[in-house]
Amino acid sequence: MLNESYYSKGGDFLQNVLIMPCLDIKEGRVVKGVHFVGLRDAGDPVECARAYCEAGADELAFLDITATIEGRKTMLDTVKKVAQVTTVPFTVGGGIKSVDEAEAVLVAGADRVSLSSAAFRNPGIIDEMAKIFGSEKVVVAIDVDRNQSLPSGYEVYVDGGNTATGQDAVAWAKEAEERGASIILPTSKACDGAKTGYDLPLISGIKDVVSVPVVASGGAGSLEHFAEAFKAGADILLAASVFHYGEITIPELKKYLAQQNVPVVL
Repeated sequence: MLNESYYSKGGDFLQNVLIMPCLDIKEGRVVKGVHFVGLRDAGDPVECARAYCEAGADELAFLDITATIEGRKTMLDTVKKVAQVTTVPFTVGGGIKSVDEAEAVLVAGADRVSLSSAAFRNPGIIDEMAKIFGSEKVVVAIDVDRNQSLPSGYEVYVDGGNTATGQDAVAWAKEAEERGASIILPTSKACDGAKTGYDLPLISGIKDVVSVPVVASGGAGSLEHFAEAFKAGADILLAASVFHYGEITIPELKKYLAQQNVPVVL
């Protein structure tokens, strides 16, 4: 079931900011790196998912980060195990290239599927999945790096952030929404894992052209960074390293955000 704090009965997005720990998965383990490289182990995905739900996470993301570049499907067995202990909406991405693969992930227990490289290479798949499953089931993730030669200053990358496309990231986010994506999840390569703060111009640039929720992803290192992302327009605050390694707890973060007059689910 989708989070009640997320949508009203009419489907309109409600203005609570949601906290979303992200489980980047490689070879069945949670990992985390810096700028998409230098991955190190961060634990068992089932144990991490259970702990985050108990700590008050509003959402959970599961990204099989090497599925696309290894040319394989998402690890359904791991998805099923995580789904069994997850009590919040659960988004799964990585290696999903077709309607059948998306359906298998949803049947395995995911509430939503996240598309990235496949959506960029075949944009019509967004329309198709939104029609079959409903827009609320479709997330489009966009790996982004800075490129001042493009109108927005940001370029779309695919294949786990390894391949430049020459296409403008903000324009692609707008098209993804128009095709049926219910959430846009951009991750800045320049900020990922660096703990120096989210890429605020990227968040605000995308929020200016879409009406669906935008996820802040890549760069959280302090409590202040989360509040800054909210001010830039983020509806969902995603983080990995600071949660995985106990540098910031979810209750601590929510208390801080509430004190900053950020609407959170307490």
